[in-house]
Amino acid sequence: MRCSVDLRQRVVDFVRSGGSKAEAARRFKVGEASVYRWLKPGGVAYKRPGPRRSHKLDWEQLRRHVEAHPDRTQTERARHFQVSRH
Repeated sequence: MRCSVDLRQRVVDFVRSGGSKAEAARRFKVGEASVYRWLKPGGVAYKRPGPRRSHKLDWEQLRRHVEAHPDRTQTERARHFQVSRH
């Protein structure tokens, strides 16, 4: 869950005024990892999610390939589409 910039700033101010990171996490009911992240330069500011990545495969192309070559293995399909199996 995303925390408000105001809460993030209060947590950072608490730690910078001498409070421990663990105490800040308990007091403000946030994860310790969040406290560490917010203390990094630019960590308090909300970062909008970046653009979504497109899929490596065109699902319609894959469907047509499976229909045309039902006996191919996953490894062969990966090689055909130049992607890894993982």
